[in-house]
Amino acid sequence: MTVTPVHTRRVSAGELSLNDLLDESIDQLEAGTIVAITSKVVALCEGRVADPEKIDKAELIESEADRYLPRSSSRYNVSLTIKRGILIPSSGIDESNTGGVLVLWPEDPQRSAELAWEHLAARFDVTGFGVLITDSTTAPLRMGVCGVPIAHAGFRAVNDFIGTEDLFGRPLAMTQSNVAAGIAAAAVTVMGEAAEQTPIATVSNLPFVEFQDRLPTPSELESLTITPEDDLYAPLLQPAAWRVGHRSTTASRQTSSGTSSS
Repeated sequence: MTVTPVHTRRVSAGELSLNDLLDESIDQLEAGTIVAITSKVVALCEGRVADPEKIDKAELIESEADRYLPRSSSRYNVSLTIKRGILIPSSGIDESNTGGVLVLWPEDPQRSAELAWEHLAARFDVTGFGVLITDSTTAPLRMGVCGVPIAHAGFRAVNDFIGTEDLFGRPLAMTQSNVAAGIAAAAVTVMGEAAEQTPIATVSNLPFVEFQDRLPTPSELESLTITPEDDLYAPLLQPAAWRVGHRSTTASRQTSSGTSSS
């Protein structure tokens, strides 16, 4: 696997569209490549920002979360949240490299990934490539942050080995490889977390990736997440005093009225 960071202009909120940023930053795109893009630069291109002087950050975190724990429950005064099936601090809202604003996640990261994939496919007349939107989060009992995928298009995110045999002929009963997560971790490590100004990376030499010349189906996307109740870590997640966030409530209302919540 080869990860190549792409230097871009310093992006301010609403300054240009994501398609424009991709056009001026990527000169060529070959089959077998995944274009990784940070959620922050996607959100900046989409104008998904808030003025910290005009909004209460704690309320904003709650409004963006599916589930959240109050900041008072953390010794670091950070809200732990679940958003779109990902355990992440503060609903992914960030203040670093933002120019003084609060940057949220894209409104619909999956749709953003799909639109970028369609745009790049048309621009370069290429098939057999992917787009991956990433963010950084922490992992329990581990120091530092690591890249995670929040949306993808053009490739299979998880390789399923259930039913195949290991080296000794033992059938695998549970093994699935989260390809998107591994690529996100590598891409974010190379793109950096500070002043690198490389919010895009191209990832190539990926023999383990199954590319798809189509967008992921709803069932494929649904299969990527696990509810806290069904998770391996349910004994840790379930006892927590989770509160239902505003995003989850809004999504439930939209779904019940026949409107997609994605």
